[in-house]
Amino acid sequence: MSARTETARRAAATPAAGPAPSPEPDLRHHGDAEVRGADGSLTDLAVNVRDHTPPAWLKARIAASLDGLAAYPDGRAARAAVAARHGLPVERVLLTAGAAEAFVLIARAVRARRPVVVHPQFTEPEAALADAGHTVERVLLSERDGFRLDPRAVPEDADLVVIGNPTNPTSVLHSADALAGLARPGRTLVVDEAFMDAVPGERASLAGRTDLPGLVVLRSLTKTWGLAGLRIGYVLAAEDTVAALERAQPLWPVSSPALAAAQACCEPAALAEAATAALEIAGDRTHLLAGLAKFAEIRVVRPATGPFVLIRLPDAGAVRAGLRARGFALRRGDTFPGLGPDWLRLAVRDRATTDRLLAALTEVLAANP
Repeated sequence: MSARTETARRAAATPAAGPAPSPEPDLRHHGDAEVRGADGSLTDLAVNVRDHTPPAWLKARIAASLDGLAAYPDGRAARAAVAARHGLPVERVLLTAGAAEAFVLIARAVRARRPVVVHPQFTEPEAALADAGHTVERVLLSERDGFRLDPRAVPEDADLVVIGNPTNPTSVLHSADALAGLARPGRTLVVDEAFMDAVPGERASLAGRTDLPGLVVLRSLTKTWGLAGLRIGYVLAAEDTVAALERAQPLWPVSSPALAAAQACCEPAALAEAATAALEIAGDRTHLLAGLAKFAEIRVVRPATGPFVLIRLPDAGAVRAGLRARGFALRRGDTFPGLGPDWLRLAVRDRATTDRLLAALTEVLAANP
């Protein structure tokens, strides 16, 4: 079996006799740290928020909500819009302050004896579980298999399983059948679909499924719509799970402007715009992959399906520094369990930006043979 399971290690743990373990990844490091304080001086390839967002029409909808700030937030209309968007009853929807809040709620509200997180993936789920007192096990997917899921690698008695689809940072899209095969009575299966709306047709999504026991699907509106600063996402799950998570939330967790954005982003015109953007991203990603293929030093995880790609190359830290000196910020990969210092993640951007990146990359690699 190519994937392996390991108990999550604590950074402060005293190692047993023998070879020293590799440094524990910094689970709290996120892409925004690469550009924080840059004041627009860097081309941001570290954060996976779609470029040139939010669109003007969405800004106008959010701005119009400001007249109602004196009233407490009322999420009923937004919740109904999300439910209609996925063909679900409103009782199966919970609005959250971004998908990240949902991980905290799950860690606090879901009782689990053996929680497992499938890595490499977004690190916040494991961090939230650890903060809530859980001992987390990791299933590490292998580069040899293209970081694809082997369901047999997940322990049979794992009663909480967290996996991303498409997965950040690998850009791998697991099949719906493979993920559905992980669901079973007595297990909570959390599928993070934060980037699914960037996949044309949202193929492999489980968002509308009600037949899988214990399924919890998380969605974010911050990536496609450029709302990372507003914080809006949602949970799709069985009614009893939604009720348990809602009890763990503070009062009025989602602001009125965020609720207005959620409602707007679920309307037919917005869904059509997102679908068009997904096709554009796919074309821009193809252009980026073709350019990266010209560098013998670089290995790319393929097929990539998200608005980002994961690459491996020697001395990636020096390459990242060289690109930063030339105005490009990339996401380091060594903070993701299962990766290391020779990995980088870069967001898909328009073709002109990609061409500038490839030219800078040529210079950096020539300077660092």
